[in-house]
Amino acid sequence: MKIIKSKRQFPDLPHFISLIEWKLPTLSRNKAKVARATSIYELAQIAKKRVPKVVFDYVEGSALNEVSYKRSRDAFDNVEFNARVLRDVSKIDTSIEIYGKKVDLPILFSPTGYTRLMYHVGEPAVAAVAENNNLIYSLSTMGTTSPSELAAAVPRARRWFQLYVMQNRDESLSIIKQAKESGFEALILTVDTPVSGIRVRDMKNGLTIPPRISLKTVFAIARKPIWWLNLFTTKKLEFAAFRGWDKPLVELAAKIFDPATSFDDVNWLKSVWDGPILVKGVQSVEDAKKLAQMGVSGIIISNHGGRQLNSGPVPLELLPEVVAAVGDKIDVYIDGAVISGQDTYAAIALGAKAVFIGRAYLYGIMADGQRGVEKVIELIKRDFVNTMALTGARNISEIKEIGARIRNVSN
Repeated sequence: MKIIKSKRQFPDLPHFISLIEWKLPTLSRNKAKVARATSIYELAQIAKKRVPKVVFDYVEGSALNEVSYKRSRDAFDNVEFNARVLRDVSKIDTSIEIYGKKVDLPILFSPTGYTRLMYHVGEPAVAAVAENNNLIYSLSTMGTTSPSELAAAVPRARRWFQLYVMQNRDESLSIIKQAKESGFEALILTVDTPVSGIRVRDMKNGLTIPPRISLKTVFAIARKPIWWLNLFTTKKLEFAAFRGWDKPLVELAAKIFDPATSFDDVNWLKSVWDGPILVKGVQSVEDAKKLAQMGVSGIIISNHGGRQLNSGPVPLELLPEVVAAVGDKIDVYIDGAVISGQDTYAAIALGAKAVFIGRAYLYGIMADGQRGVEKVIELIKRDFVNTMALTGARNISEIKEIGARIRNVSN
């Protein structure tokens, strides 16, 4: 039997040296872990080790037994993409126009409360990522940075403001006035919070703003000293719109959420705001139709990340029906459980204008501050572009043309 052998030669040292990556290793183990992360789920695991349990549970948790969020994730996992082959995908355009201006990805940062609880810089760190990547950041009424403070910190970022219609309409009007004077482009009216959802994790953890210093908290400080050091050595943690409030969150929610909010309040909002108005928390075709008739600029199909009505409608499953009913009249967005670029692609393929991300970027900011949020956008863009190329979609319009479907998988 003939044995084939390699022909030996002297080592090619210049070639070998050219293969070596000469970057100096980082001294920060955490920074290195974030840089190596290949998914947002990995960032979540890093984040879990960086912040106290009460903080991580607030981000990851949802209402009651958390069925709604699981179903939302299951819907994304059950998406099946259509694919077109033999198409030139050497050039991929991920940009989209939103209210007269182009953004580089069909992704918007959702309004999230208490952001300085996750990372001491807070909302400006996220808005800076939006500015760096030509995206849109939404500031929450429950934010720890005021509209004027955010505008001063990131003056070139596109900024939207999320509003709860409070029981005292004059307080709402005061916040709207500040957003307008601070150059915010659009208002997002959240309507799925007539009362607060029952969030068992937060109740068990005794979540308050600012955090109470109990004996249990002292032990938590010992386990997460850097987080606590950042908390104690930066400005007081409080809601910018409610400075001085130091009562439990449930009392604040009772002050903010108004069970009497109605469609009349949408008309009132149109009378005091002359820019785009989006309504967040739409969970039925009927409500979508009525809002379209009222002339709002857009709706966000949302179950509040599963944090309000448990076992409520799954936004991704509702999306195609809503788009068929109102998609030619107003913009239809979606949020909840968007954790990857493939999730983003799925929502657009099923008819959404764009997606809002919340938990995803909060995992990033808990993992490594602003760099962590940049990593989130990097990962989402990587997966989004890759999926576009593999399905033959060269721009956002072609994603919609090619489409996708949710597989009917029995439980």
